[in-house]
Amino acid sequence: MVHALRSCRRRFALTAMLVTALLGLAACSTTLPEGMSAVTPFDIHRYQGKWYEIARMDHSFERGLSDVTANYRLRPDGGVEVINRGYDVKRNEWRQVTGHALFIGDANHASLKVSFFGPFYAGYHVVALDQQHYRWAMVAGPNRDYFWILARDKQLPADVREQLLALATALKIDTQTLIWVEQTRNDS
Repeated sequence: MVHALRSCRRRFALTAMLVTALLGLAACSTTLPEGMSAVTPFDIHRYQGKWYEIARMDHSFERGLSDVTANYRLRPDGGVEVINRGYDVKRNEWRQVTGHALFIGDANHASLKVSFFGPFYAGYHVVALDQQHYRWAMVAGPNRDYFWILARDKQLPADVREQLLALATALKIDTQTLIWVEQTRNDS
């Protein structure tokens, strides 16, 4: 009886570990959301540099942050250094995290996987881009719960903002849940 109970506990523990691992892998998916495609052609040399976060979905890792920026820099190994920075209003301080991104396939295709925490990657897909001037971009994660509108300037012209909202709606993004990020600080 004791042996059977130990065996059952071991199987339960193994099953729990397997389920946890599978859930962790699912949360770190690098796939594109269904019905979306990454921008092609894409030029990382033009994309690198500073982008202001205009709008985003709510997530714990950015909750309460204003003046959020993302800086992208091409690394010698072909990867991309990613520095995300935002102002924590409650703590009255800047928060910053550095990660790295790698292309998923051809670098001419705006589909990358990004990691801020060790070996865990998530999808980073540029799904819309001002391909003429690289002034704005829309980025999706592995599903529609991860979505950002970025721009080279702290604000978008009203007509561009409306165009991007219409495009986001066509991509089945719930634009009513977007958080419009304040970009008012000058000490960034």
